[in-house]
Amino acid sequence: MTAGTVLSLHPAVDELDRLLTQAAEPSGPFAAASLIDLDRQEAFPADACRLLDDFGLHTYYVPAQYGGRLADFAESMRLTRAVAARDLTVAIAHGKTFLGAVSVWLGGRPQQAAWLGAEVCAGAVVSWGLTERHHGSDLFAGELAAVRTGSGWRLSGEKWLINNATRGDLVCVLARTSPTGGPRGFSMFLVDKRRLPADRYRHLDKVYTHGIRGADISGIAFDDAEIPATALVGGVGDGLAITLRALQLTRTACAALSLGAADQALRLAVDFVRGRRLAGRPLAELPPMRRLLGEAAATLLLAEATSLLASRSINALTAEMNVTAAITKAFVPSQVQEMLDTFAEIIGGSGFTAGQPIEEAFEKVHRDHPIVGIFDGSTLVSKNALINQFPRLARSYQDGSPLPWDEAGLREAATVDGHVTEFDPARLSLLSAQGCSVVQALPAAAARLSEQAGTGEVPVGLARMADQLRAAVVGLQRELAEYVPTARDVPAAAFELARRYELCFAGAACVHLWLHNATALRAAVPRDEPTAALWRDGLWLRAALARVLDQLGARRERADLAVHDRLAEQLLRHADDRRPFSLLPGPAAVSA
Repeated sequence: MTAGTVLSLHPAVDELDRLLTQAAEPSGPFAAASLIDLDRQEAFPADACRLLDDFGLHTYYVPAQYGGRLADFAESMRLTRAVAARDLTVAIAHGKTFLGAVSVWLGGRPQQAAWLGAEVCAGAVVSWGLTERHHGSDLFAGELAAVRTGSGWRLSGEKWLINNATRGDLVCVLARTSPTGGPRGFSMFLVDKRRLPADRYRHLDKVYTHGIRGADISGIAFDDAEIPATALVGGVGDGLAITLRALQLTRTACAALSLGAADQALRLAVDFVRGRRLAGRPLAELPPMRRLLGEAAATLLLAEATSLLASRSINALTAEMNVTAAITKAFVPSQVQEMLDTFAEIIGGSGFTAGQPIEEAFEKVHRDHPIVGIFDGSTLVSKNALINQFPRLARSYQDGSPLPWDEAGLREAATVDGHVTEFDPARLSLLSAQGCSVVQALPAAAARLSEQAGTGEVPVGLARMADQLRAAVVGLQRELAEYVPTARDVPAAAFELARRYELCFAGAACVHLWLHNATALRAAVPRDEPTAALWRDGLWLRAALARVLDQLGARRERADLAVHDRLAEQLLRHADDRRPFSLLPGPAAVSA
């Protein structure tokens, strides 16, 4: 690894960052004042989306084998994060095409996927029609029906609360194909609205939402709409299986939206405390405020590490994504939301006062972000998906020791500058036969850190924290082994176990990323790069593990807690260069 390799890890991300920085100038489509004004008007950010089209962002929603540029899911998520760091509404409005098309990438015929890939690359917008007005996330209760005809299918019914339902050109629709429903009673269809007679479908009114006010959140109704046999995605009855596999990718992708929101909120909070004074002193100089900023920065890095490993796992640990995606979707948006809520207490009611740029921008992102926790399965739904895996996760440990894990896959997922295996959709599974390599490998990783501490490569305190996490993992595994699954009325204790497993996964992700990248990054990144200080003596890892152990209720030492003050110092020291606070270095600046 060379410095040039690191700084150009994903050149497209750097290019997009530079474009967005220019577009954030007062007359640009990403100017903060303009985006806030559109939000007030509840108007779609068409100019900002058009800029992303001109850049070619939509081509990163299409797998390379179907004519696009999507090969590394980590790159795609970093691109989405860069947009969300400027405006979450824009990122959600534009990124919906990936969510809408992913069912075809996973379950469609090669010709169908290639055709859709060409359409998306040419600018077609795709939405995903899963939910209905009276059934929410209960997909088994869906009423929109598809009935066979002599030449194809006839659709009747509504899909509601759908992103880009009105503005989209195509929509992937989950439809009931068996009157009795059930796991094999639904099928997926790719519906080209441009080819439907105008009297066979209609758009439902825009839903006025608390956040992402400018997004096209609406619905679509079909009235005996005839669609060809070629509209079927996969086989008859495959709809729910395709959906569950697709959610493994889309739930992971949602983490990029939360990271972007966290980037924006942290930047605004730093600007706020640097520009306000209390008793004649800048807020940024007050120890409680610096500790709060450091803890927020640690939360961001913890969420980033979790998301980074999860996104690379799509390629490298594909068969485990049913576990990884559920954890990532439950954990990352929740952590970021707590961070935003804390900042809201600092910025206070002034966030609702018109004409205050920082306050208005923060009030918007604070309103916008909660929707991320609801997308593609709420936090509770995602936790429940993890709870369903408890028996297999418990069996991954035998007599308190982890069974073998996918060592090669974990190494690839955790090495940020390494190659990525070509994504194979066939490897996505509804149940993880091997358990969770990230957590199962944690005891061995903690032992490696202890060895490094013995030779002086890492601080002793860092190895001690990793060993505390190891002990938490071993204890949690015993509790999982004792858990008795229930078909209904999942007990609150199960959700608490899920919360702790998410924290163990996040902490383990941090340890693996450190072990597989620290030496190379410390050698490659120039010392004056903001990122260099985070990797120099394990600063970011100690801060992230402190956040994990705090939430696990582990006993903390004063030196471990003080690491957040050091993190705040780094955050404030480099605030003026406007770079995102990140584990991965990059040359682009971010405009306020």
